[in-house]
Amino acid sequence: MLNRWVHLPNLRILDAGCGTGAAMTTYLAEYGKVTGVDLYPQALEFCRKRNAPRLARASVLNLPLAPASFDLVTSFDVLYERAVSSESAALKEFFRVLTPTGRILLRLPAYDWLRGQHDKSVHTNRRYTKKLVHDLLEQSGFRVEHLSYVNTFLFPVAVIKRLSERIFPPKESQSDLALNPGVLNNLFRYILTSEAPLAANIGLPYGLSVIAVGKK
Repeated sequence: MLNRWVHLPNLRILDAGCGTGAAMTTYLAEYGKVTGVDLYPQALEFCRKRNAPRLARASVLNLPLAPASFDLVTSFDVLYERAVSSESAALKEFFRVLTPTGRILLRLPAYDWLRGQHDKSVHTNRRYTKKLVHDLLEQSGFRVEHLSYVNTFLFPVAVIKRLSERIFPPKESQSDLALNPGVLNNLFRYILTSEAPLAANIGLPYGLSVIAVGKK
C-alpha cells in the first residue's frame, strides 16, 4: 500500500496507537525505524514481547514528541475509539510531529449503519465514510492524496452478520474476533493483501474500512 507514495529509505515512522505492535514490528519495519505510542500499558507490554525497541505511553491527543520528527505517521483503527475525544485534535498532533513533506496513513471502520455488537465490545465512538475522512484530514491541514474503502471482499459477510444481530441479538456484547482471533487475523491479512493493489490504485467503491493517505 505504501509503495506508491513512500520512496525514501530508512524512514522515521510513528505508529500512533500501536496496540500490541503487530504492524510496527512487521509491515512498517520494512520501511524504516518505527516508534510506537499507545495509551494502554498492556498493549505496550505485548510490544516489548515482540522486541519493539522504541515505545512510549501517551495519548494520541498529546504526543510527547518533537515537532517535525517523523517522515510518516500511521494510525490503524484508533481515532474511532471513545477514548479519543476529538479526531481533529489527534490529527493536528500527527500534523505537528511530521516533517514538512511527511505523510499520514490512516485506517478507520466504515459506515455507521454497520455498527454492531463488535462496536460495543471495542467501544466504538463512530464509523466513517470516505467524505468524512477526507474532510477531517483537510480541516487538519493535510492534502489528501488517496482515499479508498478496503475489506471489500468481506463486506457481504459483515452485512449479513449485522442484520442477523439485529434480528437475533446476542445475549452478551462480543467482539468479531472473540471466537478465534488467530484464524480471523490471518484471514483478514490475506484478504487485505489481495485487495491492496486495487485499493492503492483505482480504489474500491465500498468496504468495511476506509484508508487514506495525506501529505503535510
